[in-house]
Amino acid sequence: MSATGAVWRNWARTESVRPARVERPATTGAVQRAVEAAARTGMRLKPVGAGHSFTGIAVAPGVQLDLTDLSGIIDVDAERQRVTFAAGTRLHQLPRLLAPHGLGMTNMGDIDRQSILGATSTGTHGTGGRFGGIATQIRALTLVTASGELLRVSETENPELLGAAALGLGALGVVVDVTLQLVPAFALHAVERPEPLEGVLEDYLERSESADHFEFYWFPHTATALTKTNTRLPADAPLKPLGRFSRFVDDELVANGAYRMLCALGTSFPGTVPATARLAERFSGNRDFTDAAPSVFVTNRTVRFREMEYALPREAVPSAMREVRQLIDRNDWRVSFPLEVRSAAADDLWLSTASGRDTGYIAVHRYYREDQRPYFSAVEAIMRAHDGRPHWGKMHDLEAAELATMYPRFDDFVALRDRLDPARMFANPYLDRVLGVAPGRPSPGGAEFAHHSG
Repeated sequence: MSATGAVWRNWARTESVRPARVERPATTGAVQRAVEAAARTGMRLKPVGAGHSFTGIAVAPGVQLDLTDLSGIIDVDAERQRVTFAAGTRLHQLPRLLAPHGLGMTNMGDIDRQSILGATSTGTHGTGGRFGGIATQIRALTLVTASGELLRVSETENPELLGAAALGLGALGVVVDVTLQLVPAFALHAVERPEPLEGVLEDYLERSESADHFEFYWFPHTATALTKTNTRLPADAPLKPLGRFSRFVDDELVANGAYRMLCALGTSFPGTVPATARLAERFSGNRDFTDAAPSVFVTNRTVRFREMEYALPREAVPSAMREVRQLIDRNDWRVSFPLEVRSAAADDLWLSTASGRDTGYIAVHRYYREDQRPYFSAVEAIMRAHDGRPHWGKMHDLEAAELATMYPRFDDFVALRDRLDPARMFANPYLDRVLGVAPGRPSPGGAEFAHHSG
């Protein structure tokens, strides 16, 4: 199915585009036909999921490939606890789909509106010092390349490409399915407590390593961090979930409804922001409950914001946080949104922000009606000074020359892109900026990849 005319906008309203054509394939064959048609007419093509990236990584001026209908479970390997999903499957659908099989994801972020393709292609990670991001759970995937052929990448087929394709920024082709390594479903015991910020920073490294899942939020203009510590339990552990009314008050009425009004007030009257932060400090946190893992990992967020997140060597996080705090105070900025600090284990994916090092993450946010540029730019300078890497799906100002110095296999990734997409069919302005604009050239000779026709 194809259509034209509508303007596409991402969730954060930082990007918009009117595609020349929109295709909504429901099968792998339909994706192949869309790619072949775009190639014949010389048009660029980009897949799009839920639009939850803050960058322009999914912007499609040419053919927009909406993968919403390419959804659901394709195959279950119960013995190895692996499930193959169509790439457009939304993360929030996974608990229902996996329940009959008694399986769950090893780790998740706190937002589940994304598609599997969008989450893995941009490096969505969640938190947990001993756990990798979602892309590290991929054991196999299928790409539709620029020629319309199928390229299978797995531990046995083209295994040397798995580290690139599992987190490929949408630059290598259209991922139509992914096979995830799952685990038996589990519960989480959640403890949320307000604590003095300085003490949390002093203990951050130890707590990130010892706890299964540890993170904290800090509202500028306060001295308090809201800590969240989740401990993994068997699925049959006794549950003590939040009551429906309690969850509604905390997570909807306060965290979304009231907070939206306070952010809007702070935009018009910045002087009210410190008082708002102190109010949040007073009423946030202090909960203890046990529930199925997805219900604990995920938080419903409806207040629209803009975000920049940097991945740092984990040991640099406390110093960087202190510098950001001093920056806000020095400039007398009124920042209504909290900073979020998380962690992830080192991995070997070529363009993962945790590639080769245990990582800590610092995310900064601004309400979407505020000008984030001065704040984000100054914070970015601090993160860069601490050897930070920007999240691919969140706002940053870096370009290919700078990014190439951060990833040992950056040039290998670009060379693979040259081979799989020499005409840059899957490029867009964002990828031109972060990966480079030079036209690719197919490598003469050498090993060929195993393609499959559809």
